[in-house]
Amino acid sequence: MSLVTLLPFIVLIGAMFLMTRSAKKKQQAAANMRNEMQPGSGIRTIGGMYATVKEVNEDTVLVDAGPGVDLLFAKNAIGAVLSDDEYNRIVHGVEHDLKSDSDVVPDDASSLTETDEPADAAAASDDKPVDLGKKDTAEETAETPADTEAAEAKTDEEPKKTDGDSEAK
Repeated sequence: MSLVTLLPFIVLIGAMFLMTRSAKKKQQAAANMRNEMQPGSGIRTIGGMYATVKEVNEDTVLVDAGPGVDLLFAKNAIGAVLSDDEYNRIVHGVEHDLKSDSDVVPDDASSLTETDEPADAAAASDDKPVDLGKKDTAEETAETPADTEAAEAKTDEEPKKTDGDSEAK
């Protein structure tokens, strides 16, 4: 056999070796993370539940998910061991990096809409009526006779509704 026919097989075997090697590294890192868990650590399970580790056994982990709620998980079900800052930020909403002297956004927009002119002057400038696009009643009654005749012709053409009694039985 020539080298040209063996080259695709060699490349395929090399790619498979590299893929299994990276997968083994990821599995080893996850196993080390799970073995380094200690009571009091914040964790996230593979299902997305956040809890605090109470006890670590050989294959299981006892976690505290809330007041009076203790759950037993397999070590393989622990997705990540979180740092204290990250766990407090996610679970309790505590931010340690916030600056206390930074600008504070107001709860309402009143400070954003204040103007320099007094309130009486603003009310006086709004005396002009606002046109909302509605017709006056005088304009509605001043329709042309052709319009009224067309409306009457339409009502004559439409069948009249009855209470359900019909002559055809």
